[in-house]
Amino acid sequence: MRLCIAGAAGAFGMKHMDAIAAIDGARVTSVVGSNPEAIRAFAEERGVPHYCTDLAEALARDDVDAVILATPTQLHASQAIQCLEAGKHVMVEIPMADNIEDARKLVETQQRTGLVAMAGHTRRFNPSHQWIHNKIQAGELKVQQMDVQTYFFRRTNKNALGQARSWTDHLLWHHACHTVDLFQYQTGETASQVQALQGPIHPELGIAMDMSIGMKVPNGAICTLSLSFNNDGPLGTFFRYICDQGTYIARYDDLVDGHENKIDLSGVAVSNNGIELQDREFIAAIREGREPNASVAQCLPAMETLSRLELCLQQAG
Repeated sequence: MRLCIAGAAGAFGMKHMDAIAAIDGARVTSVVGSNPEAIRAFAEERGVPHYCTDLAEALARDDVDAVILATPTQLHASQAIQCLEAGKHVMVEIPMADNIEDARKLVETQQRTGLVAMAGHTRRFNPSHQWIHNKIQAGELKVQQMDVQTYFFRRTNKNALGQARSWTDHLLWHHACHTVDLFQYQTGETASQVQALQGPIHPELGIAMDMSIGMKVPNGAICTLSLSFNNDGPLGTFFRYICDQGTYIARYDDLVDGHENKIDLSGVAVSNNGIELQDREFIAAIREGREPNASVAQCLPAMETLSRLELCLQQAG
């Protein structure tokens, strides 16, 4: 499997580079970046035979079977559609779009082309969340509430590596996207009730730096999500599953019970790296000619819910 990674030199692009290196029979044959000198140096350092600044150039190559998009959010939908129209399978980092119209257009394009199109909902693949999902599917657990905190200290426009960004991040369409999809995935239902509040808009970044989201699915389970770019403390997203049979706390690829006793995840998957597992699913779906877990079609309900939450924020003023 020969892959192109667009945005390869960014924070998440490098995570995918490392993940692909761990997968037998997969290799990166092309990388795309916005800075000519930076992407040339990156390709030479990583031993990638082709580099460019124009995605179309990479899509025209015969040695590219599929594309991973780790590019700015505002480009996700248009670039994913561009890949499909060029006959390439695509995995797009979340969100697959920053509005519901583009998300629907992407799903329509995938259905028309019949190619694999997957959204990078890594939480579905983290061993911690897989362990919970397996218990739910087996009838051993039922989620009563998910209490989630997504916290960063990011008062300037920088990425996870502390580098200046050319685009602005967003608490709702990017960071809440993880939890909205995961809550609906774990409960097996789409939110029937939603509510949302946000703090003041940052005068320079033009985004809310604090947000509170609530959701409820028809079976009665609720989700409480707090997000902030103002948190000067432990960073990341932490999920508390309050279930009928126990409480569990997921921190990326690790899981503990409500009393901080570590849960053994060694038998859950072939790797303990959620991004590697996500990439493995993408490649396996292409090879097997099937729909992947976290296909754009499966993740469209999350985008629908995000659109409803956005409406709540607009109505609140």
